[in-house]
Formats: sequence, C-alpha cells, structure tokens
Amino acid sequence: MQLLFLGTLALFVGVTVAVPAQEKRVHHKPDLSDHVHDDAHGYQYDHEAFLGKEEAKTFDQLNPEESKDRLGKIVDRIDTDKDGFISHAELHHWIKHRQRRYIEENVDKHWKEYDQNKDGKIGWIEYKNTTYGYYMDAEFDDVDDKETYKAMLTRDERRFKSADRDGDGVATREEFTSFLHPEEFDHMRDIVIQETIEDIDKNGDGKINLQEYIGDMFTPEDGENEPDWVTTEKKHFSEFRDMNKDGFLDANEVSHWILPGEVDHADNEARHLIHETDKNNDGHLSISEFMDKTDFIKVSTITDYGTLAEDHDEL
Repeated sequence: MQLLFLGTLALFVGVTVAVPAQEKRVHHKPDLSDHVHDDAHGYQYDHEAFLGKEEAKTFDQLNPEESKDRLGKIVDRIDTDKDGFISHAELHHWIKHRQRRYIEENVDKHWKEYDQNKDGKIGWIEYKNTTYGYYMDAEFDDVDDKETYKAMLTRDERRFKSADRDGDGVATREEFTSFLHPEEFDHMRDIVIQETIEDIDKNGDGKINLQEYIGDMFTPEDGENEPDWVTTEKKHFSEFRDMNKDGFLDANEVSHWILPGEVDHADNEARHLIHETDKNNDGHLSISEFMDKTDFIKVSTITDYGTLAEDHDEL
C-alpha cells in the first residue's frame, strides 16, 4: 500500500520534474504540434493537431484507398450528432480530445485500482481506503512523517470534494479526471491555486513572499553562485508577479502566474481546417468535402483504425 500511495503522490507532482525550475508551477496547455503552422511548407502541424503528436508519426504507410476508408470512419466518430456533417464544435471537441489523450490514458491506468466495487464510479471511501487504508487504523503511527501523511489525506479529501460537483461522495469518470488533473478544469482553479500557495508558503501566512518564491525554485549549495535566471525571477516577482506591489503574492496574483490565459489553439485549428476544406462555405464539412481535400488533410498521416478501435468508447 505504501507503494500505491507514493505512486499517487508522484502522479500529482511528477509532471513538474522535466521542466526548468522557474517554469514548474506554470500550467501551460500542451502544444498541438512541434511544427510551425505554415501550410505553404507542409501540413504536418495540421496532421498532428488532428490526431495527436505520437499517433501522427506512424500513419504514413496507408495507400489512398485505405486512407479514404479510414478517414470516413474518423469522420463518423467526429460527427457526434450523426447529421452527416462536421461542425466547428465537433471538430474542436475532437482536436481537444486527441490532445488530452495523455490525460485519458493516465486515468485509464488508475481507474481499475480505485474502482474497487466495479460499479463504474469511484467513491471517496474507495479512494481513501485504497490509497491510505494500510495506515488508517493506526492513525499513521507506522509512518516516519506522520503529519505529512495526515496533511496529504486532508488535501486529497478537499480536492475530491471539489471535483465531486454533485456532492454525492462518488466521482464519475469526468469528476475523477478533474481530481487527478485539476489544472485542466476551470471549476478546479481555486484548488490548484490553494495547493500551490500551501506548497510554497513556508511561514503559513497564506501568501508568498520573495524568499519563498525563490526558495521553491532554487536552494544554493555551499559556495554556489546564484544563477542568472534566479536574478531574473527576482525581477519578475517584483515587477510582474506582485501586481499590487505589497511584497507578496496573494491568491489572485498566484492565479495570474500559474494559470495564464492562453489562446485556444484547438479552436483556431478547427476554424482553420474548416476554412481550408469547406468548399461551399456553409460553415461545416461534409464527408465529400473531407475526401476532396485529401491533399490538404493528407489522410494517411491522420488515420489509425487500430487506435480508433481501442478508443471507441472515449467520445
């Protein structure tokens, strides 16, 4: 059980490890593609945006007939209202769905661990017993850092209640996804902000001062000189992060820092694809319009029937 708990803890904080220290708290939306969006030099950006980065790398071996057949199956999946057309909203949803696959795969990985009674939902009691059950009867007496485990339990319960939007003590798949990945959901913003402040605020005053801000990113070794980026971050704190110039970051200022407003690239890409393929300019796409623009969509790089078969329940 200890391994499961530690695995859960890593689930929440592990995503910050692979980024520079000064960026680890900032929640950016994933890029749709690593390629420049310039149709004059190719459509790789559109391919990756449509299917997802990893899948797009492997879908260049289909012949034209196979490509068109599989594109038709994809169009059928995107067309959720089954009216024979692809609307902007449906295409936008599809692109966001493909970009969120890493989240969905993570939820899939953990779902069976926590849904103990196999009813398709996860109750708080199920989650608590699975994660902390080994320690609960002993009140964490067997744990070296007893207070840390108690704090984690309290924090998990608070986050679970925020994710449980109908307050029934049971998480649907969408609610459990927002519990594991709160940064992806607007209604979880306050929890993300609160947890960030609690992580960094060492003196418990509910705010973040400059020392705490830098200490979260950099702890010098004996005799180590301060890197240039730390000097830059001190300047950012005083000039940009601390908007009211009181020497602290409050919840509103932390929100602007870690949850910056960003362009909805999935929305822009959906509009772009419709603009490029909508021959009659009626604002949505028919199957024939998709098929007529295979040079633009290059279907051999955006289709994978094997993946579709595996994901048929996801939409």
